[in-house]
Amino acid sequence: MSLEKTNRMNYLFDFYQALLTPKQRNYMSLYYLDDYSLGEIAEEFEVSRQAVYDNIKRTEAMLEQYEEKLALFEKFEQRQQLLQTLKRQVEHSSDATETISALENLE
Repeated sequence: MSLEKTNRMNYLFDFYQALLTPKQRNYMSLYYLDDYSLGEIAEEFEVSRQAVYDNIKRTEAMLEQYEEKLALFEKFEQRQQLLQTLKRQVEHSSDATETISALENLE
């Protein structure tokens, strides 16, 4: 699994975990946050490895659907980019008027 996918799932989980069932939260938390293997999760919950895999894949799809509809992660990323732009403007601007002007242009 790629680091990029893991990071994305961690963010999506942070934003949308309240919309998941306790079982989905447990599986996703163990798999993505605690780095448990499918086998370890299966053993913990006394289910098959395939059941854990299927549940995680369905939950990932649900998280992506929530993001598609609500776009909380996308908006978060946009805010992060705006903050970086603001920081650069402040660092490179000796005149506050330039910074204010730059901020107005970002809106």
